[in-house]
Amino acid sequence: MCLAAFAIGQSDRFPFVLLANRDEAFDRPAAAMAWWPRQAGQPRLLAGRDLAAGGTWLGLTEAGRLAWVTNVREPGHMLPVSPSRGALVPMWLRAGAPWAAEDALQALAEPARNGFNLLYTDLASTAPVHWLSNRPQWQQQAVGHGVHGVSNAALDTPWPKLQQLKQQLAQMLAGAQDLPQLQAAAWHALGDREAADDALLPDTGLPLLRERQLSPVFIRIAGDDPGRAVYGTRCSTLVVLAQAPTPGGVRRSLHVAERSFGPDGAVSAEVRYDWALPAG
Repeated sequence: MCLAAFAIGQSDRFPFVLLANRDEAFDRPAAAMAWWPRQAGQPRLLAGRDLAAGGTWLGLTEAGRLAWVTNVREPGHMLPVSPSRGALVPMWLRAGAPWAAEDALQALAEPARNGFNLLYTDLASTAPVHWLSNRPQWQQQAVGHGVHGVSNAALDTPWPKLQQLKQQLAQMLAGAQDLPQLQAAAWHALGDREAADDALLPDTGLPLLRERQLSPVFIRIAGDDPGRAVYGTRCSTLVVLAQAPTPGGVRRSLHVAERSFGPDGAVSAEVRYDWALPAG
């Protein structure tokens, strides 16, 4: 996952919403979001799968745990032998008990990993979203109510595409009357291919052209064939926690949708999963 904006406590009807794009080379094999085969004694996971290194970029459990990971952009500082950052998501989703931040840091610090941001929460409880990162040093933070985001730098680093997506998320929550309207607005926001103005681009050590190519919310970097990307947005994912009052309390449900894209930039598949969370 390379870009994600999320809203916490900004809507009574939709108390948590996550919009995310995964950017990757198109020749890296991956499977679309689906329920993974259940392992004995472990929760069932809903996630895409990186078929090259295993793991995933975003996943959930039936009980409402959620985690996602992004890489930290650091040209020239990649460890040649490093455990997959995609292993962090199922590691937390399958954890037997909720992690304290100190426990998480200790568990993740053992192997040397390339730079990452890991965000995780339990949507069936009042647990906050936690952000963990190993760049520029080990750090963690409980994320409060508001609209937040992460790309390939620290939490809420004001890159243009992240600022744009956060603003659009706040606007759609203020105006959405129902779930279909929210989903339609999310797909529109996640599909924006307009590059940022050069004057607003971050300086992450990449050439200006590459910074420009990576600046849209939806990325397409073409190879020899201008009609086909070699790198870009492979999928867009929307996670919505919805709640509604009932005579006995509050009904809470999860609504997850993902669109996959081919090298031509067109939608190649779409999946949707909806289920009620257990009463807490």
